Formats: sequence, structure tokens, C-alpha cells
Amino acid sequence: MNPFKNLILLLASGVLCAGVQAGPIENEHRQLAVVVTDSWTDIQGEMTLFERGDDNQWLVMGEPSAVVIGRTGLAWGIGLHEHQQGQQKVEGDGKAPAGVFRLGNAFGYMDALTTGLDYHPMDAGDYCIDVNGSPYYNQLVNTKVVGEKAVEGSSEAMRRDIHSQDDLYKKGILVAHNPENISGAGSCIFMHLWRAADKPTAGCTAMAEADMDTLLRWLDKDKQPLMVILPRMEYALKQTPWHLPPLGTQE
Repeated sequence: MNPFKNLILLLASGVLCAGVQAGPIENEHRQLAVVVTDSWTDIQGEMTLFERGDDNQWLVMGEPSAVVIGRTGLAWGIGLHEHQQGQQKVEGDGKAPAGVFRLGNAFGYMDALTTGLDYHPMDAGDYCIDVNGSPYYNQLVNTKVVGEKAVEGSSEAMRRDIHSQDDLYKKGILVAHNPENISGAGSCIFMHLWRAADKPTAGCTAMAEADMDTLLRWLDKDKQPLMVILPRMEYALKQTPWHLPPLGTQE
């Protein structure tokens, strides 16, 4: 047997060497919030929660729940996965970023809420900057620190109840898309409350408040949770190389 042929087969299968796991999801990540849509352009999808068991296998946690995503569907984002061929997320395209992403702090309007994540209560001066070219692009800032001028032109006031008279950001979770804060590559991606089951977002993933409450209670920062968001067909293609859990009924 040709040893070089063996090496090529091992590389192609993702088995690089003992103790090294191929794909973007390493063993220390113990929780996954998996969102799938029927196509790259759908605005509705479903979210299923998974947690690693003692045998290191993914266990489904409850029933799937409904979500809405960006008004123009999905495009590849910047996360833990390698760069993918196809349409890429850019600022203002109305697309949710596809791929694998770390979940960060929870945020909201209240002084505290029930979650296993760190929680950041927002005030009237908190903004996430979505202005291309800003030194604060894709970052949470407060006007008490950076000044009012630094947030000019940003549409992402985090206290929407004050600035926009709605409760979309009453409870939410930061999604670590574009962690290097590359200007123009898409900013301020969250999981948050929806307007309605048929109303898309500008690029985030949104859900009913009861489902957000369930998600927040379940998530545990010590389990290094991730979000996976893909069209179903792409999920099927990535399931083996990315070590993703099977969707549907679990045994």
C-alpha cells in the first residue's frame, strides 16, 4: 500500500492524528444551539439544543423551537469554522451569518436575569457600533466612556425600549461573529426576542420570549457554548467533517 495514498485518505477523512479533532467544534465545547433553515434565503428556521453526555456524544435537550433570522436569509460569516466558498456576510445585507460561533455574554434591560452566562445589564448609553470604518466597529461601547460623537450613525442602541420603543433587546445573547472586528464584514449579531414568528431581523436570530428564557437558563459559560446556524442541506454536508449532532429524533 502506498503510504502517501494512506496519508491523503486520512487527511480527506479529517483524521489527522491521535488526539486532534478535525472541524471547528472541539471537545471542550459542551453545549450547542443549532439553528437550521430550509434554504439560504428562508427567514424562518428551528433551533435545537444539544449537550455532550458523559460518553462525549451529543444529547438533544427538549423539542425544537421556532426562530426567525435575517430578512434575506443566510451568508457565510466569520467564526470558528474555516473560510467557506460562497456568498459572504457583509454589513447591511440583511443576512444572518452562517457557520459556527461562540456565544458570549447575555444582555438585557433588567438589573439581573436567570442564566448560566455572564450578564451585562444595558443602559441608555450602551451601543453596538455598526458604522463601517469606526474604530469601535462591531464592539459594545458606552457613551460615558467613548462620548456621544463615537456612536453617531450607529443604529444599534442596546436599550431599544428607550430609543426605539420596542422590547427586541429586552433579553439577548452576544454571538461572536467577526471577532477581529473587520470593518464591513458584518456587526452586532445577537440572539434576541422577535417581533413575531413571521417578522425577520436585520441579521440576528430571534425567538419568542419563553424560548429565550429556556435558552438563557440552560446555557452555561463553563461549558463553552456554541451556536451553529446553517441551511439543512449544508448542515447535512458538514455533519461528519464538523462532528455535528444528527437532527431529528435522537435514540
